[in-house]
Amino acid sequence: MSSLGAEVSESTSGHHGIYLVSLGCSKNLVDSEAMSTILREEGYDIVSEPTCADVIIINTCGFIESAKKEAIDKILEMADRKHDFLIVTGCLAQRYAAEIAESLPEVDAILGTDEYAGIALAIKDLYAAESSKNYLQDVECGPLIRIGNENAMKHLKVSRTPSTKGYAYIKIAEGCSNNCAYCAIPGIRGRFVSRPLEDLVREAKYLASKGFYEIILIAQDTTRYGQDLYGERKLTELIRSISLVDGIRKIRLLYCYADGITQELIETMACEPKVAKYIDVPVQHISDNILKSMRRKDTSSSIEKCIRDLRDKVPGITIRTTVMVGFPGETDEDYDKLYDFVLRTRFDLLGCFIFSPEEGTAAYDMRNKVPAKVAKKRYNKLMELQRRISSENNKSRIGRVFKVTIDSPSLDGVFYSGRGDAQAPEIDPPIYVAASDEELEPGSEYLVRIVDHNDYEMTGVTCK
Repeated sequence: MSSLGAEVSESTSGHHGIYLVSLGCSKNLVDSEAMSTILREEGYDIVSEPTCADVIIINTCGFIESAKKEAIDKILEMADRKHDFLIVTGCLAQRYAAEIAESLPEVDAILGTDEYAGIALAIKDLYAAESSKNYLQDVECGPLIRIGNENAMKHLKVSRTPSTKGYAYIKIAEGCSNNCAYCAIPGIRGRFVSRPLEDLVREAKYLASKGFYEIILIAQDTTRYGQDLYGERKLTELIRSISLVDGIRKIRLLYCYADGITQELIETMACEPKVAKYIDVPVQHISDNILKSMRRKDTSSSIEKCIRDLRDKVPGITIRTTVMVGFPGETDEDYDKLYDFVLRTRFDLLGCFIFSPEEGTAAYDMRNKVPAKVAKKRYNKLMELQRRISSENNKSRIGRVFKVTIDSPSLDGVFYSGRGDAQAPEIDPPIYVAASDEELEPGSEYLVRIVDHNDYEMTGVTCK
């Protein structure tokens, strides 16, 4: 979770103060940053504390059960703090507008994922309705509801002000057309739609001019980029175009499906010095039976080949993945294949989810559900394996020197928090850095020797 706001203690300009909370993934964060920019351009103050706000906006995630619970808890928390209005936007709003309206009367407006560009108008309409005491919605005394089924792209044309420091995300596409059996995203966000390449390069130039030296390319399936617009995948061309932008030191890729990792993309990662030797490949499973039931396009052999090619042709690459346990029909044999795959492959970073049945997906009504206790046991065993792998990997890096970009002083005030190629912001553990003989400057790169580690984190000291 992150909140977007300047250090404003109170709204002194005469404009309404807005407090915006962003839940969920980095793709959601880009939407929140775009809304924040739109509101600033309309004269609103974006404040850093809910107590200073006239209007509170919660941009929600609604992908899986835990995300829905987090969103509802945050809505209830903010309802106690609202002054004028509480607005819910994003995936939960798009997916459950009627349920929110019925069960959460504290909410004054519900805006779906294609309504981000209209956030300022919605606030204006709320104040106008309150002033006239004549609410402009279909349900009497209910919230303002605006839900459509178009792709949410209009807001992404704004010269967005990122809330991050040094690095910035670029959302290169919206929606998803893969239709995996367990995933609600296509039903929430619509089909996959790419943004024009020239728009993305212009955005990269704008971000570089504002001091953002690391660009992180994101979409639900980054490797599909361009297929709908140009008839072929254009991720490598996009990477090469952005690499020519002055001021950008690093380009990082997240959410790359294995079936879209072409030899051309691998060669670009190997040869282009600005591309971080890091890739996020959410494989989900390795059993062909489960992959087929999941409606994944990969097979066990294609996944294994993809991982081999990445490691053979991009020496030193860091590979992050995501897997799922407890999918309907997952047998002990299927799970053993997954466990053995993780053991053999030794991913640098791995996240694991327990299957969550989501309404509207093909897997929701599938038979042969895996009992919750069995799924949890499988999850715990797999994560214990990954803990050991991570600890051993970190131990092997003791004494080695890496280039590390400093993000900020750490919370303890003793160390700095930094990242190398092997650490993506927000999702991966940072490297904690002690300065040997000088104060370190956030945004600058230093050579750091690793001197200590625990299961997931490393500590280093700057060196000449």
